[in-house]
Order: sequence, then C-alpha cells, then structure tokens
Amino acid sequence: MLPELNNALLARINSIPIVQTLELEIVRFGDGYCETRVPRRRKYDGVFESFHGGLLMTLADSTACFAILTRTGPDTRLTTTDMNIRFLAPCLTDVTARARVIKFGRTLCPVAIDLLDAQEQLVAVAQVNYILLNHQPPAGPDAANNYILRPAP
Repeated sequence: MLPELNNALLARINSIPIVQTLELEIVRFGDGYCETRVPRRRKYDGVFESFHGGLLMTLADSTACFAILTRTGPDTRLTTTDMNIRFLAPCLTDVTARARVIKFGRTLCPVAIDLLDAQEQLVAVAQVNYILLNHQPPAGPDAANNYILRPAP
C-alpha cells in the first residue's frame, strides 16, 4: 500500500470517536484487509466477566469498514446494511480482529471477520455487509430518500 494512502487511512480512522473509546490499534492494512487490536479492560466486560459481545461486534464492524477503505480510500461514504456474529468462546484477553473483503461490489461489500484472543484462539466469527454511498446524490433536506436502494438502470 502506498504510504500516502496508509497515512490518509490512519488519519481518518484516528478521527473516529469509537477508536479512541476502545483504544483500538491498527495492526496492519492490506488490499481489502485490515487487522486491529483492542486491549481488554474490565470496563468492557459483560455479565460473565469476559469481553462484552456487543463491543466485539463493534470491533468487527469497524475493522470491516477499514478493510473496505483500503480499496476505496478514506473519504468514501459507506454504511453498514447488516451484520451477524457467532460467539465461539469467551474472550478474556486483548482481542484481535482480522477483516477480509469477500467481494468488492459496485454498491455492496460483504466482509468476513475473525476475532481472536491473545492466544490466537478464535472467539467469534462475523460477517458485515456495507453499502457504498458515494454514487448517491449529496445529502440535503430529503437526505433519507437518498439511501433507498433502487434497481440499476
């Protein structure tokens, strides 16, 4: 990846509030790939004193987005359309997310994410689907209408 793109992606990612909240670290970028890490903090625990599942999904969603941005550049407008996660084991350590773009479509981009603990044990697998919005008209008073999917001509 070009250093200019890498720097632009890092600047964009570090401007996102949840990145600071979770102390999210970018481990590595590649073409359609991103690896991130979040430290385990007791304040992130759920009911069973392990990493809260909702925060693991947040990490999967964010890392998926960053993987797509390696293909589109940091200024692309995109949003999650749907996501699912399967929890396989409790996460009692720092967590690493590895996201890989499955298909870079004209508008839809499905991404597969593995979440691993510090011992490289798979704790969850997720899939997140994004829609690219840059082809849509700019936002305005009727912005909500801009995000309705319409069949291609």
